[in-house]
This record gives sequence, structure tokens and C-alpha cells, in this order.
Amino acid sequence: MQTIKANGYEVNFNENGYDLLHKFIADNNYSSLFILVDSNTNEKCLMRFLSFLSTDKNIEIIEIEAGEIEKNITTCVEIWSILTELGADRKSLLINVGGGVITDIGGFVASTFKRGIDFINIPTSLLAMVDASIGGKNGVDLGNLKNQIGVINSPKMVLVDTSYLNTLPQNEMRSGLAEMLKHGLIADANYWKHFKDLNQSDFADFDVLIHRSIEIKNEIVTQDPTENGIRKALNFGHTLGHAIESYFLENENKTPLLHGEAVAVGMILESYISWQKKLISETEYDEIKKVIAAIFEKIPFEENDIQPILDLLIHDKKNEYGKIQFSLLDGIGAITINQEVDNKLIIKSFEDYKW
Repeated sequence: MQTIKANGYEVNFNENGYDLLHKFIADNNYSSLFILVDSNTNEKCLMRFLSFLSTDKNIEIIEIEAGEIEKNITTCVEIWSILTELGADRKSLLINVGGGVITDIGGFVASTFKRGIDFINIPTSLLAMVDASIGGKNGVDLGNLKNQIGVINSPKMVLVDTSYLNTLPQNEMRSGLAEMLKHGLIADANYWKHFKDLNQSDFADFDVLIHRSIEIKNEIVTQDPTENGIRKALNFGHTLGHAIESYFLENENKTPLLHGEAVAVGMILESYISWQKKLISETEYDEIKKVIAAIFEKIPFEENDIQPILDLLIHDKKNEYGKIQFSLLDGIGAITINQEVDNKLIIKSFEDYKW
């Protein structure tokens, strides 16, 4: 697959990507290499990665536990301490091998250690490949609040090896699929059509769909690296999705949701709001709801769940001057940003979703 040029770095693919990785490491003469993994990627992905990694540099492996719950400042302190103990310096390289948690926290750790060292991301989940591979967002959660602490700082390279997808359970694959659906809905109606009837779609070359999804995000981010304008389009489904994800994470009576599972709900809710604001037709809304419902199981909401979710919206990073900002569909394949939505309409979207 063809290399994608992002802001200040490249996204390379599969075996050719490893060749470019070797050249990059050799050309930059790093003092040492550190590889960050979690317990899952250490077991399922690290051996493959090391089998392709050819270097005479000293390599140290840093492992953390798997899961969103580890994406916090305490884990960062542990990693910073290990880097210090192992003698990492300004010319060290951190390679993050894992899903979105690893690339998010690894990028943040690298960006802040000794005021910044280089890092490379090797996303191993579908979600990380089509989402975290582009944009340079790195950070951690603050309690149950998603991605409240972080920086925008690009890796030196991203290597997407789709062979790692063979290690993923089905729910993790679906989680990544949510972001691919989003990319079609906000930017490419023809791309969206691939997912309208999964039984009729040809997924023999899934790599092509992954490549296009990364392209769509890159096209948006390149126009607006610091999210002052059109990059907000990528927040479709995430304003409510993040609040739902946070609520299910903090509530001991709920089973935590994967990011894509929460975003799938958010996309249905925000599509309903788009319809009610006459930005899409009822036919388009029904189509979106049908496609997403065919992939993701419906999440049960009780009446007393809604207000706590609404309360979490005020903490959303996209809010300005205390007002909740939505990115809503403007027809399938287009988006309109900075849309204010009142709580009554949000509540109606949940009522519609429950039925």
C-alpha cells in the first residue's frame, strides 16, 4: 500500500514499512531503543515485531497492564521512572507497539520525558490503525474523564502492519470499524456505501478500506492540525460517545464499553439530532441507524442513566465558553461543526435509541 504523508511524518504499511523503519533508525543514530507494550501485545505482537526489527542498538522492553484503566498519570510516572532507571536520554527512541491506549500514553510519555524524545507508533488494533495513527493526539484520562490531559505532538513515523489484526477478538475489530463508519459518514459517501450491506460487501482486501480510512482522517487533520476548525468534524459521534464511555467506566453497575461501542451509540444519537435539526433526511437517519445496529448490539439505558451522562458533557474538550459543541452530519458524507444542542433534544435522541 502507498505511503501516506501526514504532518511531518509518514504512515507506512506492512513489510515495506519495516524496511523504512530500519532505515529511519539507522539514519538517526539513536543511543538506545525502548519498546512500550501492554500485557496483551507483549504476548501476541511483540515477537513478530522483534523478528522484523534489525538493529545493533540496545533494546529495552517496558510492559504495562492492558486496558483503558491504565491510561492515567500514575502509569506515566511509572514509565518515566523506568526510562530514567534504564538510562534513557534525549537521543533515545520510544516505540509504542499496541492499541490506542499504548499509542496515546506512549506518545504523551515521550513528548514530556526530558522535554521530549522521539517516538514511533506501531498500532496493533484496528481502532489504533484508523484513528490513533493520524493527528498526533497523545494523552491520558483524568479519573473517568477521557483524554483530559495531553499534547498534540506527531510521531516520527507510523507503521501499520495489518497482520496484527489476526490477534484481535471480534469485539475489538468492531470497535475499530466504528471509526471507519464515521469517516465515511463525515467525508466520503462512496466509502460509506461499502458498509451499507456487509453481506454484499467485498472485504477480501480489507487493507484497502483501512488505507482509505487513514487517508480520510489525514486529509482533515492536514487542513487543521490543532483543531480550530474542520478537524472538529472528527468529533462526530464522540461528544455523546465519550460521555457514555466515561459513565459506563465509572459506574460499578455497568459493564465498561469499548471506545468504538460507545462511539457507535454516539453516532446514532447524533444522527438523530442531525435529522431533528433538518440536516439529514429521515431516510438517511434510518439508513445510518440500520447499518450501525447490524454491527453493534444495542446498549441498554435506564431512565436514571441519562442525567449523569448529560452532566459529563460539560467536561468535553470540544466545549467553548461553557457551551456544548456538536459536530453534526450535513447529509451523508458531509459535516457541520460548532452546533449547539439543547438537553431536551439530547434526551429525545436517547428515547428514540431505546426503541
